Amino acid sequence: MRLSTIIAIMALVLLQAGSAFAHHGWSWTTGGNIELTGVIKSVRLGNPHGILEVDAEGEIWTVEVGQPWRNERAGLKDGDLAEGVEIRLIGEPAEDASEKRLKVERLFIGDREYVLYPGRD
Repeated sequence: MRLSTIIAIMALVLLQAGSAFAHHGWSWTTGGNIELTGVIKSVRLGNPHGILEVDAEGEIWTVEVGQPWRNERAGLKDGDLAEGVEIRLIGEPAEDASEKRLKVERLFIGDREYVLYPGRD
């Protein structure tokens, strides 16, 4: 294999890894927290993280919760994050406000608090 081919392959692998890191990291957020209250309209839990669609005062937000192990560590059980559940969220919104996207640090269902990312307050 030619050196130029090896370099091209390595560059492609690094680009893919960088894209995955940027998507799953916090680089797309503002760095500041907001609070959002609404009703869960749809749920897709699993890896790399769970996604909720939340109706907050007529606006649909895409909400990223944790990976399954992170949600479980926070105390969430099967069925806690379900359609129709009222939820209060605290987390970092997308830098582009038109995205209506939030990465959750902690959430409340009723009076119960679930901390997904301890120490990120």
